[in-house]
Amino acid sequence: MTTCSKQTAKYLIRILITAGLLIWVFAQIDFGEFWQAVKTARWHFIIAVWGVAIVIFWINSIKLQFILRKQDCKISIATIFRASAVTSLYSMILPGVLSTGAKWYILKKDSGKGSNVLSSMVYNQLSTLLVMIVFGLVALIITNPVLLLKTDISNRWLLPLICGILLTVIILVSLLLFSSRTGGKIINGFGFLLRPFPVKIRQKGREIFDQIAIFQSAGWRFHLIVTIITIASNIVVGAVAYILAARSANITAPLLVFVWLYAVIFVLGRIPISVANLGVREVTLVGLLGIYGVEKSQALIMSMILFSILILMAVIGAIYQLSGTVTANKSAQQPSELAP
Repeated sequence: MTTCSKQTAKYLIRILITAGLLIWVFAQIDFGEFWQAVKTARWHFIIAVWGVAIVIFWINSIKLQFILRKQDCKISIATIFRASAVTSLYSMILPGVLSTGAKWYILKKDSGKGSNVLSSMVYNQLSTLLVMIVFGLVALIITNPVLLLKTDISNRWLLPLICGILLTVIILVSLLLFSSRTGGKIINGFGFLLRPFPVKIRQKGREIFDQIAIFQSAGWRFHLIVTIITIASNIVVGAVAYILAARSANITAPLLVFVWLYAVIFVLGRIPISVANLGVREVTLVGLLGIYGVEKSQALIMSMILFSILILMAVIGAIYQLSGTVTANKSAQQPSELAP
């Protein structure tokens, strides 16, 4: 099977999974209640959600610029924001790796340093993922949704215990991984764990570990600044976007619930099993918000509002692409116009 055939097969599988998840969600919805929820939704909140989303993308662009500078790549925030918007556009059509490749290509073309850009993008994604998992686990420990389930709660401490253990392990591994003294040993340990997997997976894992190793000598201040920016964009501002989307759908729940919901959906969105995270987001919101007595139709509306963020950024990405094409065409026509 050729590479193109494999990519096509993978994409078809993702489409089937997305369709299956959406079919399951819509099967749970009473459409009479859904249309009533649509009528009573406060749609003016969606403008605020879009504004917050743009702020998140802009802060994340500042973060990536800071990381790129550590790799001696001087790229403007506007260029990084444009690359992120174009990636959102491609993610609506192409599988995750290919759409992310578009962002890498734009940044590489601007800086001329492909490997440096790749290592920065890998570190950026990993640091964001770790922060999201940590805050998601903390929020789960504090809120402990098990207490709200109408079942035997004799094991009510089980979820906080599991989350606490995972939290401890993740923090320790992160500290050891990015330390200049212990990072190499941790990476070698991960390399050993990859041995049972096929050659391609081992090679890909090794490449990622090699890119991470570049930042092991960056110093704790660098990692602290990256963490603070990540918290500002993906925890504080990101949770605000979720809260506004919930208010639009007339959903009321404790504020920390939106923190761990955002973290759960973010982490699940990194798993390449659906198109544009469709289906995964809907199933998660419909299923988990039900614990807090939220109607499934309201959860679906909230999901639709959050999906509109991706559409917004895709539209912005399309505008960037069209303007870039027009500019390129004008540049190509200039020599012929000046020729005698």
